[in-house]
Amino acid sequence: MCRQPHDDRRGLHRTALEDIRHQIRRPSAVATFLYRLGRLAFRRRWYVALVWAAVLAAVGLGAMKAPAAADEGFNMPGIESQKAFDLMEERFPGASADGATARVVFVAPDGGKVTATENRRAVEKAVTELGDGTQVASAADPFKAQAVSKDGTTAYVTVTYKVEPQDLTDASRTHLEEALVEARDAGLTVEAGGTAMEDTGGPGGAAELIGVAIAAVVLLVTFGSLAAAGLPLLTALIGVGVSMATILTLASTFGLSTTTGTLAMMLGLAVGIDYALFVVSRYREERAQGRTPEEAAGLAAGTAGSAVVFAGLTVVIALAGLAVVGIPMLTKMGLAAAGAVVVGVLIALTLVPALLGFWPNAVLTRRARKGGEAAKDAKPAKDNGGTRWARFVLRRPVPVLLLGVVGLGALAVPVADLQLGMPGDEAKSTATTERRAYDALAEGFGPGFNGPLTVVVDAKELAAGAGGGSDAKGAVETISGKIGGTGGVVSVSPARFNEAGDTAVFSVVPSTAPTDQKTKDLVETIRDERSGVESQTGATFEVTGTTAMNIDIAAKVQSALVPYLIIVVGLAVILLMVVFRSLLVPLKAALGFLLSVLASLGVVVLVFQQGHGAGIMGVEQTGPIMSLMPIFLVGIVFGLAMDYEVFLVSRMREGYVHGESPGQAVTSGFRHSARVVVAAALIMIAVFAGFIGESEPMIKMIGFGLASAVLFDAFVVRMAIVPAVLALLGHKAWWLPGWLDRLLPRVDVEGEALSRRPEAHPAAADPADLEPART
Repeated sequence: MCRQPHDDRRGLHRTALEDIRHQIRRPSAVATFLYRLGRLAFRRRWYVALVWAAVLAAVGLGAMKAPAAADEGFNMPGIESQKAFDLMEERFPGASADGATARVVFVAPDGGKVTATENRRAVEKAVTELGDGTQVASAADPFKAQAVSKDGTTAYVTVTYKVEPQDLTDASRTHLEEALVEARDAGLTVEAGGTAMEDTGGPGGAAELIGVAIAAVVLLVTFGSLAAAGLPLLTALIGVGVSMATILTLASTFGLSTTTGTLAMMLGLAVGIDYALFVVSRYREERAQGRTPEEAAGLAAGTAGSAVVFAGLTVVIALAGLAVVGIPMLTKMGLAAAGAVVVGVLIALTLVPALLGFWPNAVLTRRARKGGEAAKDAKPAKDNGGTRWARFVLRRPVPVLLLGVVGLGALAVPVADLQLGMPGDEAKSTATTERRAYDALAEGFGPGFNGPLTVVVDAKELAAGAGGGSDAKGAVETISGKIGGTGGVVSVSPARFNEAGDTAVFSVVPSTAPTDQKTKDLVETIRDERSGVESQTGATFEVTGTTAMNIDIAAKVQSALVPYLIIVVGLAVILLMVVFRSLLVPLKAALGFLLSVLASLGVVVLVFQQGHGAGIMGVEQTGPIMSLMPIFLVGIVFGLAMDYEVFLVSRMREGYVHGESPGQAVTSGFRHSARVVVAAALIMIAVFAGFIGESEPMIKMIGFGLASAVLFDAFVVRMAIVPAVLALLGHKAWWLPGWLDRLLPRVDVEGEALSRRPEAHPAAADPADLEPART
């Protein structure tokens, strides 16, 4: 541990004490407001409960009556594939309909061909049945549409519907399933993919319930009281109910998808439990000091509630900041999740104190309810697991620091191999018909068939010239021939012109799968050679399609990841400097945050991309990491990391500025906060891990990544690296340059002015004396 001359330590302590006295003379307006709010909610508990019940009922009714959200589709401004898609919509009006589609694949029995008489008759009958649906727009005969593989073993038909996927009726889905069953009965292997097969049900399932059940067990062990364990769960579920109902109500207006709702539920449930946990824990602590229930509720809201506001604010800023990336889907995810966090904060500050007002003693331990703990305030605090762990780290700071940093660094190594993309049906379980249809098409028509490229040729200037349409057609033929001759291209479809004859579209089938690196290289090659082709023909062209769109999205996210990370880390440093009045503590917190994020991304790459332990996680097919995953992970983990940093280190700072040595301050912080932070982290991990059981690969990946990030950040960074670094820094950890101290605003996150109130024994004081001065 670092040592300094005695005079230096006295000088540092004198500065710290003057700082805290200054804060006490100027109480935090936030802490005072929350103190009053907590007491008001405690006294007016019936009104508060009725207001939240009314809010839940109102948004619930709105969700029931709101129309279903439209399919978000692909809308990524600023990338080539989106520009090409927009040009198609402009030049081919009505061609890019948003109706649902189902691609039905027929595979002949082993050794047979679909072109054989019996098999062909069965296929044609199935196509007729598929086309008879009331919502069906078309179902082309594969034998006439040349949708049969060269070896004759596989054929497919694309069924187009008049309505969007979420508007398909149960009767239409049943009709589709019956047609498939009838063809299977004829001896064919029949599978189907496409948007018509997507599950449009709401988010949620048994996996999330398992996470909630584990959270309940953690709360019960932490508090030793059913009421104390149940209250955070109850309030979190109410908050999630309000958030999800609001999202469903606004889904149609703002185009919020099922995925958006799932992510908001994931984060809202986790922080809702944690924030209520912090308030209830502080309430129990204040009651153990002999304070009245109302005063304890007020102090809990003013102290732990202040930290909840700060922690929630960091999460909201990070999530809302996702809008700077410029991807609408990511912006919607971030704003919806931020809204769920805001609801969680409001619940913790109002409904939790109100429920404590209904049952002020129920959340206490049995001994406290019998009056056996009130006298403990005069006794020194006993050692617990937190203090024993803190002393262990303080005795061996260097080995603990090295082990933590090297361990997380090793886990972060696979990030260097990170490949971004948008997993499709190939990432689904082989138990799904969508995955089996994907595999059947890849086997019958080649791996690139599932991800064709679409080339849009703009020959408007040529069409308007003297040569007219002939010049335009000649240019399109030249472009088609050049692209068709590129290595890695299997085939090019005939070009299709619009009515004006100035724009053409044709498909390019690669030889490799949509997520293969060679397909990405092919797209880059076509675009790199474009300038020469365009100068030769006088027409321009752009590459789009789902595969090209995914490649462009991945490139855009990858380019935005580092700037966003810089913004988030910079914000973390500034906010923590305001809270802890320190320069090195925020830098340490930010570096720890980077370690936990990189390590969590590393294990995601290990499992979902490289396949290590994929079977345990239920990952059927490895491949690129979802493009939005890294940047979304950064936004969420930033907020959660600040939660643990604030609740753990603020108690250390409180001890230090009141005369404790740096080592004693670390021990005090762990004595008061370690148990609650561990419980909060375990709850987060349980909730996020519950989403690993989801069938949707994207949700599974995000759940695993977030659970890993919380594990690393809470238990390795905050519980091991943080105390080790503070032990090595000693007094220097709490140093702040004078000019910076004067520049930064003062925020009493821990409600220091409230916890040092003049009354010596609040339980015996006149309630009127406890009321804050009215303005």
